[in-house]
Amino acid sequence: MTDQRAPPQDYQYLFELSGSVGERVLNDLMRRFSTQDTYVRGGHEAERESCYRAGRRSVVEHVVKQINLANGVNDVAVSDSDE
Repeated sequence: MTDQRAPPQDYQYLFELSGSVGERVLNDLMRRFSTQDTYVRGGHEAERESCYRAGRRSVVEHVVKQINLANGVNDVAVSDSDE
């Protein structure tokens, strides 16, 4: 594996321009990992579950942010700490 980052256009191509398969995969990822609330009420285990859910959600948010950037949408509210 190389250490090269994929530009936003790669995300756009993969999930929007490559046909219905990419769109179907993105929709599946969104359904599985970003529709559930991240916060879980309770003690230590609930805090761990909240962190776990937030991590899952952040991956999908990154993909969507990259697609938006490739489409010229620069006012995305999601921030990346690795940029």
